[in-house]
Amino acid sequence: MAEETVGLEGLKDAMEGGAAAAAPSTPAEERPATEAKIDALGRSYATGKRKNAIARVWVKRGRGQITVNGRDVETFFARPTLRMIINQPFAVTNRVGQYDVVCSVKGGGLSGQAGALRHGISRALTFFEPELRSTLKSGGFLTRDARVVERKKYGKRKARRSFQFSKR
Repeated sequence: MAEETVGLEGLKDAMEGGAAAAAPSTPAEERPATEAKIDALGRSYATGKRKNAIARVWVKRGRGQITVNGRDVETFFARPTLRMIINQPFAVTNRVGQYDVVCSVKGGGLSGQAGALRHGISRALTFFEPELRSTLKSGGFLTRDARVVERKKYGKRKARRSFQFSKR
């Protein structure tokens, strides 16, 4: 019985010591930042999603050219609003004109594709420069906007709209 008590006390000490060892001893500011994820060609890759659109994005140092599906961004996204959405991560982090972006986008419409591209650029920038993560996260660029079109239900005209009621 005495051995069990010693065993339990030893276990309690081990638990307290294990909890103290598991807690980080250095503040968040002193911890080293995660390493950049850059491939052999000097690019960083990320996937961005919005609605039904998926963007595969490669970011590398350059002059600020953005290529979407082999075309220039001005021809692919003709509306200035969509181009503004795409350039938001660079504007927030003061990196306008410092990175080239090559991406392929599929699915959804133009608005969803622009949102997916913005999400992918933001993620790729955090892989290229991990210290930008807090700035992009506070701007809400790293959060995947999960809103998608609601499916149509049977017995309904659309997702929620009922057929017109006729009393007579």
